[in-house]
Amino acid sequence: MSIETNVEILVQGQAVTAKICGDIDHHTAKNIRDKIDGVIQTGTPKILYMDFSKIQFMDSSGIGLIMGRYKLMKSMNGILKVINIPVRLERMIKMSGLACLGIF
Repeated sequence: MSIETNVEILVQGQAVTAKICGDIDHHTAKNIRDKIDGVIQTGTPKILYMDFSKIQFMDSSGIGLIMGRYKLMKSMNGILKVINIPVRLERMIKMSGLACLGIF
């Protein structure tokens, strides 16, 4: 059973920060993606920050969420930065190979 995930999105000029709270799994990833993409596609920001400081759990759906936002921002000539990654998630992210993209 998944815990509900909330996404708070802050827009400041050309920057968007998505503060994700809860779990990122196959039950919640679509909702998170839809909320973030809706803001990005209407505002065309130069940078998207995904704040992971309040993530309790993440499975491979989180890796897909990050990769998809990376590709979307790149297609819009913007950049993605994933910030405040909890120590318990660092190993998974390193193993995924995402670190080579320079988004952390």
